[in-house]
Amino acid sequence: MLLSITEAERLVAQMLERHSVSPENAKSVAVALVAAETAGQSGHGLRRLAAYAAQAKAGKVDGFATPVAWSSAPAVLRIDAGCGFAYPALDLAVQKLPALASKSGIAVAAIHRSHHAGVMGLTVERFAERGLVALMFANTPAAMAPWGGKTAVYGTNPIAFAAPLPHDEPIVIDLAMSKVARGRIMAAHQKGTDIPDDWALDIEGKPTTNPSEALKGTMMPLGDAKGAALALMVEILAASLTGTNYSFEATSLFDDRGNPPKLGQMIIAIDPEATGGAGTASRLALLASTMTADPNVRLPGRRSQGRRRDALTTGVEIDDELAALINP
Repeated sequence: MLLSITEAERLVAQMLERHSVSPENAKSVAVALVAAETAGQSGHGLRRLAAYAAQAKAGKVDGFATPVAWSSAPAVLRIDAGCGFAYPALDLAVQKLPALASKSGIAVAAIHRSHHAGVMGLTVERFAERGLVALMFANTPAAMAPWGGKTAVYGTNPIAFAAPLPHDEPIVIDLAMSKVARGRIMAAHQKGTDIPDDWALDIEGKPTTNPSEALKGTMMPLGDAKGAALALMVEILAASLTGTNYSFEATSLFDDRGNPPKLGQMIIAIDPEATGGAGTASRLALLASTMTADPNVRLPGRRSQGRRRDALTTGVEIDDELAALINP
């Protein structure tokens, strides 16, 4: 099935509404999932839909939750996602945080009682489009052990970064602290395909190419001990400092069993002119042009941006299984 972006968003939203999700939340989730799909991130895209719907129907995620925001300090925005989907809370942060950052030079959004944050590059890019530099941190259910350990304590704990460029699309960096995002292993599991043997360890702590065994075991950290240390940093920023569940306390994002995961996200937004002066934009442009003077260099984020731009005309390709799910 080939659908326009608008049609795909409409069908996904309708499917979520049939599974106890409010129209407003369904629209927010649908926009995020379709954007992830068009960006080439299927592990965070429409393949999440079945789990999302099952969780909403079971009450593991509150499909009718309305995120609430308040300022706990002049440059701090706290957001309670209400055990609902993360996307409405992220939309609220995008709506309210830029004004705080413009006023104070830097501002922080601390989101708690949240859910799967999806493709975080898409969120920080929205701040960069408003002229801000943005950093985002999120914890996820435990999937990775501290270096030298065998028991999962951290999640894959992704980070994302975006910086605006004058007269060009932003630089966007988005990566998990594991060698790959866990969603890629879930996608391989759903497709019945093998994974490389350096992505994950099985329950016995041995490398595996079987995605099912990988999901039972632990993820390999990016950069070995360095990646594990960065995962700890993200855990502190996204969970400790937002007042929400640690990764090892959170339930799975892939099934409808147990309590809400109550994950956390932290977003830091910086006004570059406040920190670097009026010439900061041209300095950013100089850095980007110096990098791309080498014809083999592509700025981070360009592949995703190009795919999303192409999808505006080519549409979204939906496989038969997903087509049956969203268009029964």
